[in-house]
Formats: sequence, structure tokens, C-alpha cells
Amino acid sequence: MPFNSIFGWVIKKRIHQIDLFRKYPLEVQNELFTNLIQTAKDTEWGKKYQFSSIKSYQDFKEKVPLQSYEELKVYVDRLIHGESNLLWPGETKWFAKSSGTTSDRSKFIPVTKESLEGCHYKGGKDLLALYYSNFPNANLYSGKHLTVGGSTQMNEAGKDSYFGDLSAIIVKNLPWWVENKRTPSKAITLMSDWESKIEMMARETMNEDVCILTGVPSWTLVLAHRILEISGKKNLKEVWPNLELYMHGGVNFDPYRAEFKKIIPDEGMNYVESYNASEGIFGIQDLKSTNELLLMLDYGIFYEFIPMDQFDDTESSVVISLSEVELDKNYALVISTNGGLWRYIVGDTIRFTSLLPFRFTISGRTKSFINAFGEELIVENAEKAIAMACAETDAQIKDYTAAPVYMRFLEDANQGQHEWLIEFISEPNNLELFKHKLDENLRLLNSDYDAKRSKDIALLGPKIVVAKNGTFDAWLKSKNKLGGQHKVPRLSNNREIMEELASFMQLNSTN
Repeated sequence: MPFNSIFGWVIKKRIHQIDLFRKYPLEVQNELFTNLIQTAKDTEWGKKYQFSSIKSYQDFKEKVPLQSYEELKVYVDRLIHGESNLLWPGETKWFAKSSGTTSDRSKFIPVTKESLEGCHYKGGKDLLALYYSNFPNANLYSGKHLTVGGSTQMNEAGKDSYFGDLSAIIVKNLPWWVENKRTPSKAITLMSDWESKIEMMARETMNEDVCILTGVPSWTLVLAHRILEISGKKNLKEVWPNLELYMHGGVNFDPYRAEFKKIIPDEGMNYVESYNASEGIFGIQDLKSTNELLLMLDYGIFYEFIPMDQFDDTESSVVISLSEVELDKNYALVISTNGGLWRYIVGDTIRFTSLLPFRFTISGRTKSFINAFGEELIVENAEKAIAMACAETDAQIKDYTAAPVYMRFLEDANQGQHEWLIEFISEPNNLELFKHKLDENLRLLNSDYDAKRSKDIALLGPKIVVAKNGTFDAWLKSKNKLGGQHKVPRLSNNREIMEELASFMQLNSTN
């Protein structure tokens, strides 16, 4: 207990620095921008784009083009093969492996010492600092912290260089004071075979005194259910009486909330969200009353934004600074970082809910949406509507994906439809009612969808296909993408993923 009190006191000292960028966000970002440019001016990238002559943000916009991963890939490949001083001063030893489920190519995001310490670790400490600030009686350091992490592999092209899920890179380099409290063992945490890993994690951690859970919700639930199965306990509070916090990020938590409350039936259990990606930590929930995220402005990341109504994959996109953003508009996130990413389009979209301080919610992906019929359905709409439909029909879902059914596939060629493939944890008693509620909530949340649904003229109600238990995990496993940072794509503007899943399910039903 004394050590926990000391830990809480030390870590909360960071709050006054967070208060500085809450009050003076633009000044903090401007100073950070200058430091980034000055630090990188003698790199190959800095020389190519004349960083030494950049005196203002306007100079930066004019000299440095927007970048996607494909455009940075030639530099990343060279870093992987041991070259240095390309995008950021010095060597880059770590590469966070990130990939979508539709591409055989993985992205390898460079992770420098500065980004690891000044962003990822700093973000983890800040999450705890904000938690202790909101919950002064927290007792997190009295027990273990259970991390459902990823895996790493050696980079054979570079000495002492590694690829891996970001969570695995973080675990592999944790400071002693964190590693001392983490469970399970590092050997199990970094395993790549997720089926064996879950079994070993369950058996090793069920007898620990766990206070914190952290990990992707779907895999955390798989682990939790296995622990309950082995232990014979009814809920996780019977397994871990001192469990008080679940830290999550990367996917929307709303569809999983009901199942977590079912297996952790404790009003004292707290849930804190962060926006952590391979490229950096961008936001942390700093208030108890809302799950909005505070934009973290001193992590070595300079932010720019593209209004989604002016978004383009080319240089024609209109880019604005933090000082120009408005409330309740969708923006594509653009970052320049101490990891060597310059004007990099992350691929996520956010919507600001407050401008002083800057708070936001994640609204979706630049390429994860359905707009086949002018409905402009984004992930934020889908996640909320799914969660509402589940609450109204006493259902719980594990995973889902949705795609358009084009007019040529329907009897009435003047109409379209959305097809939803859903894997339930607990199916609704009335699937028709669930379908009706999903449609009703989508219409409530999205005026464009509502307009297209009017009188079934342009868009029919949703088609629901129930996937049997384990479908999505088996599909990901068949693509060697089970676990870690890999996620089921929520919305697609074409039928490629849906048709692939349909073929996969048909093939497995005959085996």
C-alpha cells in the first residue's frame, strides 16, 4: 500500500504539464513543430525538403507533400536493411507491423527511441496519471497488470532489429518498474500462436492478483471466458477481487460493453479508452463523465487535418492546422512525428467535440465506409447503431462486417441494400426485431442514410446474415492474421471482403 501511494503521487506530477497544453494547445504545438523540423533538418528527408529553410507552418505545407505508406515505403525498406539518418536522426531498430485484412503486404511503421519513450511510454504513464487524478483512491500498483499483447520477430536484414505488433515492441522494452508488475511472463505474452497463447495466459494469470486489464476487447473476452471455464468461477471479480480498471483502444468499445459488464458485475469497475495506433498515441480519455478523448499535444506529434468533404488520395486535398478545425466535422488525421513520419495520412477520421481543450471522438476510417448509394455511412454510425440494437434486443455481438448489395444483385434494379454479416456472442431472440432496430437506429444517426431509406425507394432495409461462432477468427487465421493488431474490417464500399467471407464459410461448411 505505501508503494502504491508513492506511485500515485509521483505519476500525478505529470498533470500540471497536461494542464499546460489543455490551456495553451496552439503554443505547445507550434513549439513542438519547430523542434521536429530542427531535429530532422540534417536527415536525408530533411535535406530533400529543405527543412533548414522552413520558418513557418505555411513553408512546411508548401515544401513537403502529403504522404501515404506507399510513398514512404522506399525509405522504410532502407531503414529495415540497416541504413540510418533517413527520416529521423540515428538508427531505427523497431518496426511496428500493421496490416489490413485484404492485403498480403504488411506495413512496417518505424518506431524510434524518441517515439517509443516520448510517445508510447509517455502515453501509458499519462493514462495512469489521469486515472489517479480522477480516482484518488486507486490501488493499481498493489497487484498485477495483465497485458494481452502481440508478438515480435527478428529482422534478419538488420542487426538487433525487430518487427512486431506495437504492443509486443512496448512489452519487449518496458522499464523495470512496469515489467515487475506485468503478467503473464514475457515468453507467453510474445507468443505468435494465439490459440496456445490464450490457453497458457489463462492458466498463468488466473491465480495472480490482477488489478488492470489491457488489450483488444475481442481477445480480452476470449481470455476471460477461458479463465472462467477453467476456474469454474461465475465472473472475473471472483477470480480477481481487486480488478478495477480495463484500458482499451484501437476499436470501438460500445459493442463489447454489455459482455464486459456481464462478466465483471461490479459498479466499481472502470473503463478508460485511449487512441493508440502503430504510428503513435493520439488521445486519452481524461474525464470520468465522457469517453471523449483529449488530444495529446506534447508527444512528438504535429497534427494537421483534412476535412472529409475535401479529402482526396492525392495532393489536391485541402489541409488545415489545429487552429482551423471546427466542431462536429469529420477530419482525416495527418501527422508528422519523432518516429520519422512526415505529413503522413493515418487513415483514421476524428470529430472534435471541444476546442478548448481539444477533445474528440474517433469517427471512422478514410477508406472504411459505405457510400454506394449516397448514404455516407461511417463506422461511428455503424458502431452506435449496432450497440443500440443489441441493447434493445438483449443481444451481444463479437464481430461483424457490412457491405453494399448492388442493384444488379437484387430483384428490383432500382434499389440497393446493405448486407451485415454478424457473429453473435448472444443472439437476439427475434432476429427480425434486431434488423428493424439496426435500421431504425442507423436512420436516427445518419440523415443521408435516412433519406436514401425513405419509402424503400433507393435503399432497402438491411440484410442480416448470422455467422456461426468462430467464423471471423477462423477467417483471419486462414490469412495468417489472427491476433495482434489485426482487426475485422467493419465497413467496405465494395463486396470484396463479403464475397471472400461467403466463399470461406461455404468451403468450411462442406469440410
